Amino acid sequence: MVTDFSAKQTAESEKVNSRGDSSKQKSSVKGELDTATLEKMDSGSLWHALSQHKPFAQKPPKCIKSGAGCYITDNRGDEYFDAVSGAWCVNIGYGRQELADVAYEQMLNLSYSLMTMSHEPGIRLAHKLLELLGYEGKVFFSTSGSEANETAFKVARQYHAQIAPAGSGPRYKFISRYRGYHGNSMGALSATAQAERKLKYEPLVPGFMHVNPPYYYRFGDGLLEEDYTVKLLQELEMTIRYEGEESIAAVIVEPIISGGGVIVPPDGYLRGVREICDRTGILLIYDEVVNGFGRTGRMFGHHHWGVEPDIITFAKGLTSGYMPLSATVVKQHIFEAFLDEPQPGQKSDRHFRHISTYGGTPVSTAVGLRNIEIVEREGLAERAAEIGQYLLSRLSELLEHPNVGDVRGKGLLLGIELVTDKKSKTPLDDASIAAVVKNCLDQRVMIGRNTNTIPGFTNVLIISPPLVITHAEADMLVNTIRQSIFSLS
Repeated sequence: MVTDFSAKQTAESEKVNSRGDSSKQKSSVKGELDTATLEKMDSGSLWHALSQHKPFAQKPPKCIKSGAGCYITDNRGDEYFDAVSGAWCVNIGYGRQELADVAYEQMLNLSYSLMTMSHEPGIRLAHKLLELLGYEGKVFFSTSGSEANETAFKVARQYHAQIAPAGSGPRYKFISRYRGYHGNSMGALSATAQAERKLKYEPLVPGFMHVNPPYYYRFGDGLLEEDYTVKLLQELEMTIRYEGEESIAAVIVEPIISGGGVIVPPDGYLRGVREICDRTGILLIYDEVVNGFGRTGRMFGHHHWGVEPDIITFAKGLTSGYMPLSATVVKQHIFEAFLDEPQPGQKSDRHFRHISTYGGTPVSTAVGLRNIEIVEREGLAERAAEIGQYLLSRLSELLEHPNVGDVRGKGLLLGIELVTDKKSKTPLDDASIAAVVKNCLDQRVMIGRNTNTIPGFTNVLIISPPLVITHAEADMLVNTIRQSIFSLS
């Protein structure tokens, strides 16, 4: 159910222009360097992500100095509306004094403690996550989505090894979907099914295979959604049979594929995957690294379909990017397979032999706990549902343009697929997509696109602003995107 925000609340939100409690004057950093010096040091020292550095000689990357609400400002004083929330992660917006205060206080009290022991912020955050999920289980903290998924893979393999009947072979294989992204470490990259991410890094970890994604717009072929879903589930089931169900440890899916092009599954899809896993003894892992903490208009993406996993991974919105933190949550029956009572003088290997140095520090978990409190207190999941539906409706008006093939998403996780024409659905060329993104940037609006994914299919514009976006900012965002797309004609 969508919250009906009061007129007063909406008016106040519009008044602050989504900058929240960050409007206080920030003090300058001591010893600030001038722009020319910073650019020289950048060129000589930094290796930037996903970037070819040759063009930086003529045009250095932007050096971001501050952020407030939905806006970031570079060191030249230019302000940009961040319609991708950094890396899909700044859910509560930039510049929250409240989180800075929590981190400061926790650093003074206890800055670090390894998770072989315990501490109150970690205990409380783990308890809160299970409370939100609504079931018994255990939470293992790490620092990134990649690490959370690596943890999930290790848990799945060890779990099966410890419950397997004597003499049975190992369950070590994983099935994911094409276009899905699960991380950049070697195991997570093996689960990732985006060819450009893997280029020149293969061979990767053995035991990972892929099936088609629930991509109705491009591959529905005139079928009803129900019939298309049956076709997808049959493919998954046949892949399991061909590989041997006794060899497969888990299926991993993003409830809504994010970086692969914002692909929303048909309503019966996740239920069908769950039923197949139940029949075959295969674990179901949800990667909610992007979907989680209000992004899709529910606290968690899978809540749209009411289908629970065995293992679930979180990051990004867990702290809204204010601290590095991720979590791997397992249901209680899985955790219990790791319990043992070794006899005197004997050593057990049933415990989970995995550790993360910085996973679940007191500071990061304290920040994560307060971040969730803000999401709940301000009704940001409900706000994402309301403004997300408004944005989807406004963006759908762009379907009148000959190059706009599809507009899709849930909450504030939206995608616009650009094509050469609506009949063939041939992806629009890379230069044209880049021109749309640049045109928006020239108007001080940052949008995303699915780069470094599938060769020839990097044609989806990605819209995922902070959940504090106002209606006025939503209108500005739509108008900017509209102008940029219509500039193609």
